Amino acid sequence: MTIETAFTTSDQALVERLKAWGHELGFQQIGITDTDLTSAEPRLLDWLARGYHGEMDYMMRHGAKRSRPAELVPGTLSVISARMDYQPESHATMHERLADPASAFISRYTLGRDYHKVLRRRLQRLADRLAAHIGPFGHRVFVDSAPVMEKPLAEKAGLGWIGKHSNLVNPRAGSWFFLGEIYTDLPLPPDRPMADHCGRCQACLDACPTGAIVAPYQVDGRRCISYLTIELKGAIPEPLRPLIGNRLHGCDDCQLVCPWNRFAHRTEETDFLPRHGLDTATLIALFAWDEPTFLTRTEGSAIRRLGHERWLRNLAVALGNAPPSPAIQTALTARTDHPSPLVREHITWALVQHC
Repeated sequence: MTIETAFTTSDQALVERLKAWGHELGFQQIGITDTDLTSAEPRLLDWLARGYHGEMDYMMRHGAKRSRPAELVPGTLSVISARMDYQPESHATMHERLADPASAFISRYTLGRDYHKVLRRRLQRLADRLAAHIGPFGHRVFVDSAPVMEKPLAEKAGLGWIGKHSNLVNPRAGSWFFLGEIYTDLPLPPDRPMADHCGRCQACLDACPTGAIVAPYQVDGRRCISYLTIELKGAIPEPLRPLIGNRLHGCDDCQLVCPWNRFAHRTEETDFLPRHGLDTATLIALFAWDEPTFLTRTEGSAIRRLGHERWLRNLAVALGNAPPSPAIQTALTARTDHPSPLVREHITWALVQHC
């Protein structure tokens, strides 16, 4: 008996109803998969063995639970995978901001409300609607918050394919979307995976500012600007600082050049729209924020997890990369007595760039 014939018409109808509810809740796509990640597990282990995770020790903490959903949540039989668009503006506007060295470029997924909270609430509402329809069932909601291989699961669920830059790509929606999952003990009929359509394209590899995409489908996190500006706790390696440019929090370059993103859709979620002018702010203006201002203006945002100290660290690097000006010199000099050795070290480096 094949997987397809093991499920009844009523099972298929339930999945179709689930997908319709997902659309009503603002998700652009819902897919179903089983828990078999045996093809993804060796790639994860190889990535870890190469040390590409850098200081992200949490990637190794949970043993096989990351690649074996039923070990993380016993009884899991199916995974409901969901995606939600977040692109807040046009590619042309993003290119303009990135090309202006006086502007602070913040990865577009963090400009609005924290996506973890938005998606988690919606996924829980989806699970509640399902429970109201069929009765109580075992489930757990995840949004980038536990040892979950969200991209391989989404790929198996038919939401797209993992591109050469390691992001999930959908042929009708590009890659500007968030992912979330519901682990469930329901035996739901799975969707068919999608074929890889990257072909011979090398755009993302060529565009990566630091050469972090060391080979197709292989990202050395230690060189990735998102890692350097968000995950790294200490000093940013000096050879990589000039390559960061004006990227303050994360990096979108590989998505900006992906040809499939010509099919991406602007978000309809107001929660994902820019707040506090972070999409148009200058480096000098953000560098002037004291800690209370930082905490106030990043409240409810994923940026807040960075903390004020690393916020200033990143800004010092970006200011060091900007064209010299008296205003930048004055801004940097004003913080040379900052209590944090980390901040002072990066300010000193930045000032040297302007000598």
